[in-house]
Amino acid sequence: MEEEIRSYIKQYRSKCFPFGLLNVLTKLNVTENSNGYLVDVCLAFPCFTQLKLAIEKMAEDLDVNLDLKANVQVEAVRQHNISGVKNIIAIASGKGGVGKSTTAVNIALALQEEGARVGILDADIYGPSIPTMLGIGDQKPGSEDGKRMLPLNGLGLSAMSIGFLVPDSQASIWRGPMASTAFTQLLNETAWDDLDYLLIDMPPGTGDIQLTLAQKVPVAAACMITTPQDIALIDVRKGISMFDKVQVPVLGVVENMSYHICSNCGHESHIFGQGGAEHLAGEREIELLGQIPLDLEVRQGADHGNSPVFADIDSDISQIYRRIATNIVSDLYYQLDWRSPATANLSIIEE
Repeated sequence: MEEEIRSYIKQYRSKCFPFGLLNVLTKLNVTENSNGYLVDVCLAFPCFTQLKLAIEKMAEDLDVNLDLKANVQVEAVRQHNISGVKNIIAIASGKGGVGKSTTAVNIALALQEEGARVGILDADIYGPSIPTMLGIGDQKPGSEDGKRMLPLNGLGLSAMSIGFLVPDSQASIWRGPMASTAFTQLLNETAWDDLDYLLIDMPPGTGDIQLTLAQKVPVAAACMITTPQDIALIDVRKGISMFDKVQVPVLGVVENMSYHICSNCGHESHIFGQGGAEHLAGEREIELLGQIPLDLEVRQGADHGNSPVFADIDSDISQIYRRIATNIVSDLYYQLDWRSPATANLSIIEE
């Protein structure tokens, strides 16, 4: 049976595992136990939900009881000198008001639920909202050595924001170079603690500040957030071009507020239009990473610092964010990780 299990894993394919499940495992160990068999694996990127589905299907197909033990071993896809961080992913939008910050927080929380160590850096110097969304707006970062700030913990995420340092009522009236300097200090002078992924909530727009940040920060890849509206898509195209200019790969686009489902009758309405992000993805040959509905739980969670991804991991909206998060990191792995079967031969360690 051990060989049958290994053979099944080698042959198993899905959207998350297009080259086979075996090719995303850096360790595979199958042992018999009192319940049946224990499958002990180490993943190259966080995808616990998809792994669990694969193991459940294998147990059904092979008619065997299986226990699963899994962890994640993420590697940096780009060399950089940011201590305590493996991969930096920019979450960006061409314009404000598309729900970029809310989406960034929920993707970060979804990655955490999938097994990764995750941090989030609020680069929106003029309108920081991450502290409120994580429910830690009244806290201030400390320091152990007087040189680097300790990130705050919000819903399990390591977080840093200018919002922790500037009172809510005080406006940040800074010119572009000052804002860029403040951001790079937040990035470099925070004692990040062995993060697999640091998500940067980029300021909206495509001006000098955004371009400077994209040039100065060792970003592994970017993810664009938009709504289906044509007016939002126009600026997203500019954002993609900006990242192309500084040679930062754009993994794909997330369509936020894609549709609304009536809580009374279940009717689906496309309030801001339909198919815009899908058309853009085809036009620019990038992936449509997912579509997020206009949802009351998401708005309430953002306002009250209690994301639905954190509060109810099995809810429909949580599952949407988890699929998007897995799409982002799987694309990062398959496109840029040296261990990926698309870029190199993977060595499997069997114990």
